Amino acid sequence: MRSVVLAEGRKLRRPTLLLSTLATVTALTGLFTSLVFLRINSGQNTRRGASISALQLSQATGLTYGFKLVGVFLGLVALCIFASQTAQEYTYGTLRNLLVRQPSRMKILFGKFISMALFAALMVIFAGVVSIALSYLLSGKAKVDTTKWGSSQALHLLGQTTLNLFIATICYGLLGMILGLFFRSPISAISIGVLWSLILENILGAVISSTMKWLPAANFSNIGEGGSVAASYQHSLFVSALYIFVGGSIAAALFKRRDVAN
Repeated sequence: MRSVVLAEGRKLRRPTLLLSTLATVTALTGLFTSLVFLRINSGQNTRRGASISALQLSQATGLTYGFKLVGVFLGLVALCIFASQTAQEYTYGTLRNLLVRQPSRMKILFGKFISMALFAALMVIFAGVVSIALSYLLSGKAKVDTTKWGSSQALHLLGQTTLNLFIATICYGLLGMILGLFFRSPISAISIGVLWSLILENILGAVISSTMKWLPAANFSNIGEGGSVAASYQHSLFVSALYIFVGGSIAAALFKRRDVAN
């Protein structure tokens, strides 16, 4: 399995993928973190309908406020990468070559996941660094007192937020991986995953609000936020794990039993 992890890591380190991903993460993190500080008290930088003030950002929670906002987009980036890296083995016909070197299909699958999970961790940490750096840079102009940002409470919240966002990002990534195994086409897997997560779930939730507690992407995002009034953190962990387990089991069974075409 170690060889599979290293081989997949070599693919993920390609400049076309690595640099473009980091550039995307930087742009998204920079955009949402900047909006928080540049539009304080304007009534427009809202989160779930509530504006944020300089006094609120001066609390320990202000350090990670902008970081949390980019969580769902980190998840969607992971979904696209996991789906693409999984499905393209079928598209390019490289799965047969992998099986020649490593006959165990489950080792290939788990090795690919471990490598992509490490890549996801890099994304989350990088986004956190960018968000915190920007928060400090913009705090002066926004008249935000950063004294409490260095407290033990703020650092604890930072570690907790990073862990939650990593878990949420992995959940999104696993959804992409499952879709990649189902459809065996990067374009189909990515389009269906993004369409469902961004549009269809929101439409369904708007029509039948009670369904939001049970939809996969909504629970993934709720993990990243550390829970909410509508659904607890533990509830979202359970529902997400259930979706991943059921979907992953079916996808793994298909991956193990399907014939590999030339």
